[in-house]
Amino acid sequence: MDGDIVTGILLPAILAFIMFTLGLGLTLADFVRIVRQPRALLVGVLCHFVLLPVICFLLIKAFGLSGTFAIGFMILAACPTGTTSNLLTYIARGDVALAVSFTAVASVATIFTLPPIVIWSMQHFAGAAQGSAPAVTVPVGLMMGQIFLMLGVPVGLGMLVRHRWSAAAQRWEPRATRLAAILFILIVLGAVAKNWALLRDNLGSLAGFAISLNLVMLACGFAVAWLAKLSRRQSVTLGIETAIQNATLAIVIASTVLQDDALAIPGGLYGVLMYAGGLVFAFGMRRFTKAHNA
Repeated sequence: MDGDIVTGILLPAILAFIMFTLGLGLTLADFVRIVRQPRALLVGVLCHFVLLPVICFLLIKAFGLSGTFAIGFMILAACPTGTTSNLLTYIARGDVALAVSFTAVASVATIFTLPPIVIWSMQHFAGAAQGSAPAVTVPVGLMMGQIFLMLGVPVGLGMLVRHRWSAAAQRWEPRATRLAAILFILIVLGAVAKNWALLRDNLGSLAGFAISLNLVMLACGFAVAWLAKLSRRQSVTLGIETAIQNATLAIVIASTVLQDDALAIPGGLYGVLMYAGGLVFAFGMRRFTKAHNA
């Protein structure tokens, strides 16, 4: 019963609160701003929604991962960018407005992009493990509805509160963000503790994969933006936005929607390790962005 309460109520509630805090920091002007930068938006969409899942899949093949862990990492790759990408962008002296706007757009777009990727991954990797076509059926409409409730509704409510009670929302947002960070840590610790034996036996290969995926996507997002002739600040921002994932959503999808806690291990592990690569990248790029504050 306790497990049902945690996966069925507590985890979705924590994710909803985290997304609500994202909404507190957003206004309609943020969405308008990114529409006015269509090239940056298109590059970000290419990197995050196309290259990230494809590269994740190729790395899975290269590392020889299969079954549960392969599906778990594909779930992670299908998730939107994490809200902490905004903080890392600030540290890197990147384009914070672009980061905030893209995080919001990615969170909404994921409602439509995540279910097909997750379902395909389950069918592909479960089928490979079984040696035949798997009996894996997850209703796309149901999953989209659940993701909308976990992402779209809380963000919308946060934006409504920001609009109606702007001064109070701006005062409370920093505290809410800190609380959201604490809750995220608790989610990760819970996922690790619940599956400790499985994680311990596979830590070497999983950690190596998570670090590789993080570093490759930081470099890929930056390189593609740079080749598209975006500014230094925008290139750094999209590098971060491509690599920093909403690991909380990955854990909730695994534990609550798919009801398989083992699928949450890749999200929990990546959710911790991505900050190491992200912080190194952010601090390393500070001088680069400062030299050309375009």
